[in-house]
Amino acid sequence: MLMRYLGLESSCDESAIAIWETGKGIVYEQVLSQVDSHSPYGGVMPSIAIREHLVGFQILLEKIQLSVDLKRLDGIGVTHGPGLMGCLGVGLAYAQSLQLILRKPLMGINHLQGHALSPFMAHAYAPSFSWEQICPHLGLLVSGGNTLLFKMTHKEAGFTFEVLAQTQDDAAGEALDKGARLLGFSYPGGPLIEQAAKQGDAKAFQFPEAFKKCDEWQFSFSGLKTSLRYFLDKHPKTWIEHHKSSICAAYEEAIVNALTRKVSCALQQTHYQSLGLSGGVANNERLRHACQRIAQHYGVPLFLPEKSHCGDNASMIAFLTSLKLEKIPTFHLNPNLKINED
Repeated sequence: MLMRYLGLESSCDESAIAIWETGKGIVYEQVLSQVDSHSPYGGVMPSIAIREHLVGFQILLEKIQLSVDLKRLDGIGVTHGPGLMGCLGVGLAYAQSLQLILRKPLMGINHLQGHALSPFMAHAYAPSFSWEQICPHLGLLVSGGNTLLFKMTHKEAGFTFEVLAQTQDDAAGEALDKGARLLGFSYPGGPLIEQAAKQGDAKAFQFPEAFKKCDEWQFSFSGLKTSLRYFLDKHPKTWIEHHKSSICAAYEEAIVNALTRKVSCALQQTHYQSLGLSGGVANNERLRHACQRIAQHYGVPLFLPEKSHCGDNASMIAFLTSLKLEKIPTFHLNPNLKINED
């Protein structure tokens, strides 16, 4: 029997809603981005994000009812952490209202687990798909707020996540955005660094990489950002503009190398059935290609989310709801939720 699950996502600066149907996958999704509202401030402003969510979800819910009968839903999932507390609260308030009106079970969903499972959304509804074939799974989750390497296993009771390495300071996406600001790009700057880097030479300059040894299971990017600042301070603006593409390429390369080095270390030391890349920075072509080379070298399949599902989205929340709603539905706001917590 086909089952339909509604997902709501509001952890940061995207208001999103989606429906996942068993046997079909994503049958409806909408995302309202707030980038234009936050760009003048160089980052996400929580007060603005909350206001935008309040308006955005009203628009999204009015729109979905024009084409979807919400009474046919079998369950509702909403991000309950991690994220900005006020933003999470808006999404949960709308989800609880729908729960009361529709009389459907409501499940709180871990945003990080949603990202971790997003590479499988294009495959999981196929009859031949089996979690046993891809687990234990090695996942690299890279975004503006999180950078972690994890092991995922699957049993009848569900998924378990073990963190192998995580950042000690800035996330990789944060380092890209902060580096972009130093280089004069607007927010969000990560994609602009990538665009400029395509015309540059990544070998022209060298930036430091922290924790290069395989027994150092952690990431750090604050020193890289500081190194870029000192590098730029040493050169006149005209010189920087002339070499900007190569500076971007070298800076991006340093981040990608730091991330993929730990992936290689993990695959060297332990057997995994598959490799996955997720999170907003998974849109980065240099990182995707590097992970493809590593997967090919170690003979494991690489799972990548569609580019539209790398950033925050509700499809991954609806998908994970379909996998977890057989449990006792629970939810609680936790802005500091860890990937191995429900």
